[in-house]
Amino acid sequence: MMLNGAEDEEKWLAEGIAGIQHNAFYMHRALDSNNLREALKYSAQMLSELRTSKLSPHKYYDLYMRAFDELRKLEIFFKDEGKHGVSVVDLYELVQHAGNILPRLYLLCTVGSVYIKSKEAPAKEVLKDLVEMCRGVQHPLRGLFLRSYLAQVSRDKLPDIGSEYEGDADTVMDAVEFVLQNFTEMNKLWVRMQHQGPGRLREKREKERNELRDLVGKNLHVLSQIEGVDLEMYKETVLPRVLEQVVNCKDDLSQYYLMDCIIQVFPDEYHLQTLETLLGACPQLQPTVDIKTVLSRLMDRLSNYAASSADVLPEFLQVEAFAKLSNAIGKVIEAQVDMPAVGAITLYVSLLTFTLRVHPDRLDYVDLVLGACVKKLSSIPKLDDSRATKQVVALLSAPLEKYNDIVTALTLSNYPRVMDHLDNGTNKVMAMVIIQSIMKNNTCISTVDKVEVLFELIKGLIKDTDGADVDELDEEDFKDEQNAVARLIHMLYNNEPEEMLKIICTVRKHTMAGGPKRLPFTVPSLVFSALRLIRQLQGQEGDIVGEEVPATPKKIFQLLNQIIEDLSNVPSPELALRLSLQCAEAANDCDLEHVAYEFFTQAFVLYEEEIADSKAQVTAIHLIIGTLQRMNVFGVENRDTLTHKATGYSARLLKKPDQCRAVYACSHLFWVDDQDGIKDGERVLLCLKRALRIANAAQQMANVARGSSGPVTLFVEILNKYLYFFEKGNQQITGAAIQGLIELINTEKQNDSATPDSASDAFLASTMRYIQFQRQKGGIMGEKFESIKL
Repeated sequence: MMLNGAEDEEKWLAEGIAGIQHNAFYMHRALDSNNLREALKYSAQMLSELRTSKLSPHKYYDLYMRAFDELRKLEIFFKDEGKHGVSVVDLYELVQHAGNILPRLYLLCTVGSVYIKSKEAPAKEVLKDLVEMCRGVQHPLRGLFLRSYLAQVSRDKLPDIGSEYEGDADTVMDAVEFVLQNFTEMNKLWVRMQHQGPGRLREKREKERNELRDLVGKNLHVLSQIEGVDLEMYKETVLPRVLEQVVNCKDDLSQYYLMDCIIQVFPDEYHLQTLETLLGACPQLQPTVDIKTVLSRLMDRLSNYAASSADVLPEFLQVEAFAKLSNAIGKVIEAQVDMPAVGAITLYVSLLTFTLRVHPDRLDYVDLVLGACVKKLSSIPKLDDSRATKQVVALLSAPLEKYNDIVTALTLSNYPRVMDHLDNGTNKVMAMVIIQSIMKNNTCISTVDKVEVLFELIKGLIKDTDGADVDELDEEDFKDEQNAVARLIHMLYNNEPEEMLKIICTVRKHTMAGGPKRLPFTVPSLVFSALRLIRQLQGQEGDIVGEEVPATPKKIFQLLNQIIEDLSNVPSPELALRLSLQCAEAANDCDLEHVAYEFFTQAFVLYEEEIADSKAQVTAIHLIIGTLQRMNVFGVENRDTLTHKATGYSARLLKKPDQCRAVYACSHLFWVDDQDGIKDGERVLLCLKRALRIANAAQQMANVARGSSGPVTLFVEILNKYLYFFEKGNQQITGAAIQGLIELINTEKQNDSATPDSASDAFLASTMRYIQFQRQKGGIMGEKFESIKL
């Protein structure tokens, strides 16, 4: 059925076009022969094709355009009185005798255009006559196109200021009256179109009507182009008359389109000065009108106007634009109880954008907008509309983008309340946006209050929220989030030690609630933030008596001890051990022996009780040895105790090669260059000999297990240690001992069971070249190395 209807319409259109072409052919012949009566006859017959009621608006437009093109040619003929020999006044009378009203009015408009151009009558009289005459066609579609034709032929002939058709003092008013009257009639016809045809086709008709909206809207565009329409006239006459028609038509399609037209075609300063009138019409519109889009576009235009120049901002203050817009939005949301959440939030986003552009210094206005949004969100059981969620994110992002400073956003009391209405996923996204803003702008958060608010905003990242399943988190996303939080902690800083300690305690309170998966990411940043404070306070002694205990290194070390203990309970023993050693180094720099000893004790306990993996043990013991070597705060007894522990654990590693390397590393604990008191050559030699025994045992085990003794890498490594201490002046390390070790290595290499290894061979060759180089260098060092016979 629909296919047949479409085919019929195409056939009717083709017949209409053929009729226009046929009559246009004879009209042209009459024009060429200057036969006016024949030309009028065939032009009337041609225009009769527009009387059809069989075509849809889209097809009717095609037919109308064919006729329009021919009418332009006819108008050119009418202008040349010499060709047809009839005055324009007589011609104006003559065309009114056409048989049918529709062709008659088209011809009348065409001649009327020539009549005005001839200036034989005032433009306002002719225009008034034409606009009244067009009332004769009340068929919605035909009447709409007829009046569109009238608007088209008259738009350059209005009696405007500066126009060649300008008349008396009220000339602009005449032009405005003509356009308003034509607009009103066109809108009535356009609205009436919805009532044509059966009810079942209403949706189709609305679509067709929507396609014709520009015919009506062009009138408003013409009004905006009239030079004489100043602010006063717009305020007193144009806007009230247009809004009266908009409100009274009670058609949602017309109201939405025309309100949008008003906003788009008239100047921004006019909107600003008539804001109350324009906003006053909004609650009077039909409930089904998409008023949120209309208001959003109005606010966007005003926002752009405010951003265009600082000179216009006083105008906004003068008319109290924010108060009026805020009040209007409140009334609209209250009146339209069924407005979806996305609509209301979109309005608040536009209002906030407007506020940030016009009143960037009024944070109370910004907070008011956020508060109004909270009120709306509180009335919604759950925000499950993705579009609404997107708008909330836009609302929260706007202040960050405007101020480039999260500190400003932290002063807004309603900011975290808006975030509370986001789902877990979106809350995290917004939290990441906040952190990225801080990092991008290098913002420093320097007070406890602001840190509290900040952590309230990003709580979705720092602890498990209700209903969130940690096991279902994407591992990569989780790592990115926690690394972002870790970076954020370094942006929380205050030069005042007491205030900084309070910040550290606040961060600890929040991060420690993060659960076992988060602590390994966030605790290191917290620890290093505290260590930075300790280095700032370095050199301060003891506690000061008073009501408030000041920030002292001892107090901060106590806090760090608790933090690391909490981390070790997660458990994350390897990280806890590393941090303990960092704290021990910091205590060393502060000359706090007992504190440093405590952290080393904690590290050894973690090593012994918590770290079971052999590879982790190797890494841990080397970290302990390296840190202990750099310590200079310990007395003889404490150092001996710790050194004994380190060497003992080194010798008990699972694999012989690991044992060997850890033991020879311990030799450095007994010989530290920058400390005169620690140069125990005998114990260095004992460590190296012990390492040799372990290396020899490793060779034998390899021979038993694999039938080959394995590479001599361990021996070459020990040889390098011998050479190091030999150079440093350790009297216990002699040239003969080094020579004996070289012979041992060569013997091992020549052993039938030795495994060839190019890396070991290269290492040895490089070592031998070094010895040769030192021998040839001369001087005291050269003499020392001469004792090594190669």
